[in-house]
Amino acid sequence: MSADRPRVLGTAGHVDHGKTALVTALTGKDTDRLPEEKRRGVSIELGYAPLGLPSGRRVSIVDVPGHERFVRTMVAGASGIDFFLMCVAADDGVMPQTREHLTVLRALGVDEGVVAITKVDRQDSGPARSAAAELMPGLDIVDVATPLGTGLDELRAALDRVAARLTDRRPRQEGAVLHVDRCFTLKGVGTVATGTLWSGSISVGDELTVLPDGQAARARSLQVHDEPVSTVTAGQRTAVGLAGPSWRDVKRGDVVCSVPASVSVSHFVNVELLLDERARPLRKGDRVSAHHGTRHSTARVVPFERSEIRPGERGLCQLRLETALVSATGDRLVVRQLAPPDTIAGAVIVDPAARRHGGGKREEPPLASESPLDAPVAERRLPALDDLARQLADLLRSDGERPRADAELAAALGLDSGQTARLLDALRAHGLAVRAGRNLHFHSDVLARLTGRALDVCRRDGRTTVAALRDELGTTRRYAQAVLEHMDSTKLTVRRDDEHVLRARSGDGIEPSQRRAAPP
Repeated sequence: MSADRPRVLGTAGHVDHGKTALVTALTGKDTDRLPEEKRRGVSIELGYAPLGLPSGRRVSIVDVPGHERFVRTMVAGASGIDFFLMCVAADDGVMPQTREHLTVLRALGVDEGVVAITKVDRQDSGPARSAAAELMPGLDIVDVATPLGTGLDELRAALDRVAARLTDRRPRQEGAVLHVDRCFTLKGVGTVATGTLWSGSISVGDELTVLPDGQAARARSLQVHDEPVSTVTAGQRTAVGLAGPSWRDVKRGDVVCSVPASVSVSHFVNVELLLDERARPLRKGDRVSAHHGTRHSTARVVPFERSEIRPGERGLCQLRLETALVSATGDRLVVRQLAPPDTIAGAVIVDPAARRHGGGKREEPPLASESPLDAPVAERRLPALDDLARQLADLLRSDGERPRADAELAAALGLDSGQTARLLDALRAHGLAVRAGRNLHFHSDVLARLTGRALDVCRRDGRTTVAALRDELGTTRRYAQAVLEHMDSTKLTVRRDDEHVLRARSGDGIEPSQRRAAPP
């Protein structure tokens, strides 16, 4: 893809090293928007601003908090960036969050950036420059005194050089994928979700899905940095006005994507993980925090080939997640230990919709000789679907809300059970099919639509049952039960006797009043 594609720049660095002040000086926009941030003088939430560079290139800046308490928010902001601006204060030098932010960036495959040595009007920059050069060899380092405007032109030029040489690092998925980092409501607009568009494009009027709940939506309006547009493309910071869901039904960590979805929703993902040399060994059953896009979940680690992954080693393992991830093959994860909290590994997803794996003897196909962690993400794609797989997908789609059993699908295409199982595995990996029973699959966009209708029933009535959903959908008990079991298994609902009720959804750290008032 062209180097002129829209790019996103993320800040990084220790708390009070001048990230937000520098962004304000570069762009003229203060990215600290919450009253608490103004009062404390510390960034708490993600901030956004456009930046014009000397070549005429325009990039989007995501300004992240530097305090160790907000690393989770930092990871959410960093997940969509293309390159970084690392701030190191001359009077402090390299500090703990400097190192952890760099670890996060490397885990996400973000290797290109510029280092700004800030506060050079207070202290000689020599020691900080030396420490930064040792930690981040090969990167441009620019001295900056923000209050005086010193070094700002040199910094813009350095950022421009990096932006010009960037290549695509994201998988080339067919559909639009936007990981939501904020959702709020605006008078006259309605529900607005913001995020970086990872892939594809969205135009006004497009039909969309909000995952993992499967809510149907339509793109009512689009903005890029407060400017209305008719179409947005991969790499742009985007605000999407959504017709359909309430702003209360969409939160950070959700994914707005095209229909059918080009991502999978799963509690089991297989990854190749590279454990940091400073970390403890990862053993079967260890609990970690997995961060993907703007979403995070506690997970248990199950190595495939041995009982543990040792520091500095790569290993194929399964993450059993408490909250489903919405991901695709080739996506990157950041893995953090729970106590004490620290970033310990980066990982690449090799199967976003895996079957449960017991550990020990390998049950999955061997990895290619080249590690996914070594290859550029843009080169890590799923194998193309063959004609039989496409026929099977078309058959599932045509079956609609009453799909035939797996054995009946096999008979319709003249296949044996083994061939059908392999084709269904491929469709699930491509996000085109979802298992909703032992021998039953739905086409993914059909199941998303049914799930959305079932959730509407739960919200309206406070609960639902198999019989009630059967009547609501106008279907049979078998399919209503399959939909509800799928919702229970993906933790959208919980069963209480014969009733299924919505699970409580955790907040994202922003009060509702703040969410309503926030601009796109």
